[in-house]
Amino acid sequence: MDWQLYVYSFLAGILGANGIPHFVKGITGLKHQTPFGRPSSAVVNVVWGWVNFVVAGLLLYWANVHLHLLRAFALVAVGALIIALVLAYSWSKHPEVNKNSTK
Repeated sequence: MDWQLYVYSFLAGILGANGIPHFVKGITGLKHQTPFGRPSSAVVNVVWGWVNFVVAGLLLYWANVHLHLLRAFALVAVGALIIALVLAYSWSKHPEVNKNSTK
């Protein structure tokens, strides 16, 4: 089996799911943490989310998903679930996010 299908589809799921919070926060005008160190402006987050989507799309194109649609879908779904769980756990422990919440 072609290794690109597995690796690229999995990474596309990770990048696609990671792009969602950045893009949504950005288009709603809110700052959000980016890999650049501190909370970034809404515009930076829109661009960062968009870059994640574009790279995810390119990875799916290069993975030749049309040859094995079900496997590719499963790998994208697993990648998206894993990054969603990691981000949910990480953000639930972040002091800035939770400073106003009641536990």
